[in-house]
Amino acid sequence: MGIQFKDSQTKVNLMKAFAGESQARNRYTFAAEEAREQGMYAIQEVFLFTANQERAHAERFYDLLKGLSGETIDICGTFPVDKQDTVEGLLEAAQHNEYEEADDVYINFGNTAKEEGFMEVASAFYQIAEIEKIHGDRFGQLAEMLKNGTYFETKESEKWMCLNCGHIHTGKKLPGVCPVCRYEKGYFIPLELAPYKTKELN
Repeated sequence: MGIQFKDSQTKVNLMKAFAGESQARNRYTFAAEEAREQGMYAIQEVFLFTANQERAHAERFYDLLKGLSGETIDICGTFPVDKQDTVEGLLEAAQHNEYEEADDVYINFGNTAKEEGFMEVASAFYQIAEIEKIHGDRFGQLAEMLKNGTYFETKESEKWMCLNCGHIHTGKKLPGVCPVCRYEKGYFIPLELAPYKTKELN
């Protein structure tokens, strides 16, 4: 006979994951506001986009705790404090945290769930770990672009999309404002990271 869910480490890990995803959602919402204040409106949208996915992860973990509805679970965990002064710093901190979840925390939580016989929970941890890796890659790519100065200007001709109006700019450098809607250049995002682009735009 397997371990009862109410007596399992998996129960505790699910609550830790729920708390962690809930905090990540808030951290990314705060980071989005900081990006907006620094004129990086496209990166603000990336943070908000990711925050919404973290909410979905939190909901999935919370749903898996449904069998304990009405109970209180006591947890002890460690959670990051990532107050940074630059958008680059916020992106790098987010990348680190996402990789930690992807490569360590959720893999170990999944392994524990599997050992205790909770295969649905194990699958959720493994699948969400893969998503967190994607989050980390995206944050890291943006941070690197800001660090090496290639977010707004490149040596070779590149393409950017204005997230306000959809204009595609091609060149080595972005103009100060979008030539179509006149919004600031902070609304542009490298086309490879733009949402819903088509193959023809590559």
